[in-house]
Amino acid sequence: MLIIPDHPFLGIIFDCDGTLVDSMPLHYQSWVASLNYHKAPFEFTEDYFYSKAGVREQDVVKLLNAEYKTAIDPDAVADYKAALFETLLPQVKPVKPVADFARSMHGKLPMSVASGSEEHIVRGCLAANDLLHLFDDIIITPRLVAHGKPAPDMFLLAAQRMGLAPKDCLVLEDGQSGIDAAKAAGMQWVFVPRTLR
Repeated sequence: MLIIPDHPFLGIIFDCDGTLVDSMPLHYQSWVASLNYHKAPFEFTEDYFYSKAGVREQDVVKLLNAEYKTAIDPDAVADYKAALFETLLPQVKPVKPVADFARSMHGKLPMSVASGSEEHIVRGCLAANDLLHLFDDIIITPRLVAHGKPAPDMFLLAAQRMGLAPKDCLVLEDGQSGIDAAKAAGMQWVFVPRTLR
């Protein structure tokens, strides 16, 4: 069940993957295939993948390189992974309680999306589930800011584009990096557990 706090807020910022849409298993599948293709000598576990939910893909590869003393090309892994994921887009389904909540708030409050994925991936996931029109074209991705999650930059830019103070925004997130970013931005937040998918 999705519990929304009874605190007044004036706008809502949604994460995409794992929050609005149940795309995480397909992202994981694409990650593993891309790392294998690039001959990564380490195992990329599902636990590690979920622990980095919301973090920019290139930054995840940099963290893995540092941990395993490897020199895998972050852009090459991210690009190949994105191309694989795009072939799986038709399989992406909504996280129904969150998608229903977004639909119920459409036209009542400004809403935006702040996602660690590339913009065309976010738009594809939302369009495949008839959600894209809900967000007034306010879609924030790492390319638009200096630092991705867990830094607050993406959420702060989303608030600015909605014309709101950070304290008046509610964030819905499924990843720890996103929760940390919401806290750093001074925003209220709701954790979306995997059990809702």
